[in-house]
Amino acid sequence: MVGGGVSGLTCGALLAELGFAVEVRAREPAPQTTSAVAAALWYPWRAGPPEAVTRWSRESYADFCELARDPSTGVAVRPGIELLPEPGVDQPWRADLLGLRPARASELRPGYLYGWVFEAPIVEMPVYLEWLTARMYAHGGRLTQAEVRSLEDVARECDLVVNCAGLGARELADDATLVPVRGQVLRVERCGLTSFALDDHDPAGVTYVVPRSHDCVLGGSAHEGRDDLALDEREAQEILARCRRLEPRLEGAAVLGVGIGVRPCRPEVRLEAERLGHAVVIHDYGHGGSGVTLSWGCARDVARFAEQAFGSHRERRVRT
Repeated sequence: MVGGGVSGLTCGALLAELGFAVEVRAREPAPQTTSAVAAALWYPWRAGPPEAVTRWSRESYADFCELARDPSTGVAVRPGIELLPEPGVDQPWRADLLGLRPARASELRPGYLYGWVFEAPIVEMPVYLEWLTARMYAHGGRLTQAEVRSLEDVARECDLVVNCAGLGARELADDATLVPVRGQVLRVERCGLTSFALDDHDPAGVTYVVPRSHDCVLGGSAHEGRDDLALDEREAQEILARCRRLEPRLEGAAVLGVGIGVRPCRPEVRLEAERLGHAVVIHDYGHGGSGVTLSWGCARDVARFAEQAFGSHRERRVRT
């Protein structure tokens, strides 16, 4: 596997469980990836194509709901509200959501006319990435910190390469359609919150309040074309103000930290297989703001490609 974020580790764990000999190669350890910064509220955002995203996200929703039965995973299913300025068009990925119903007037925030109430997985990424790595290790997978400079070099070493390099696929796969979208979040005191709030239509930027076990993640921003990781203090204050409007109980909450990451966005997720010399390369990147949300659904497609290529002969070396 090339890439040690949530996509690479999910693919690595699943392929290892299926009997493939897996090595994940990553330039940075999981705690330093964009995945580790994510608020990781299950919610399809800035990813296509629509039909595939619906399938991947619904499959992942079911997987995360199952994982939430085990507290050690860092996954919890929590209630929350998606706030909308108007009813809009329904989305097919909502079909299987637990507790789905239109929001009552008493649940709407000032200035909002409509909303959906539902339950969604919230994935506490520092805990989850460690658990996911351990799951891969338990089935014989390995993690190597090393920079991969070309897919051709890796393809000469093994039979199967899974490209989960995220933004790094611009160079590795020579993909000019892949663009960085910078995001910033805050971690604040939880203030007793147990439900999330989300506004994807605020003209000032996507706004969300995501409670976790010991803190609350507030977001966010989406600056296309920016890949810097420098703190933007003004933006941090704007995020805090918007989130306090959504959730007044955050007034006075102490800021515990700031996270900055760069989302790998392209017009559509690239999930396909191709030949590179004697090896099979499976591309799985370009998830935009939905890397966690799509992770298990995409990994299952990666596994299907791998099994189609190699059948029941699993003793193949894999780089993801």
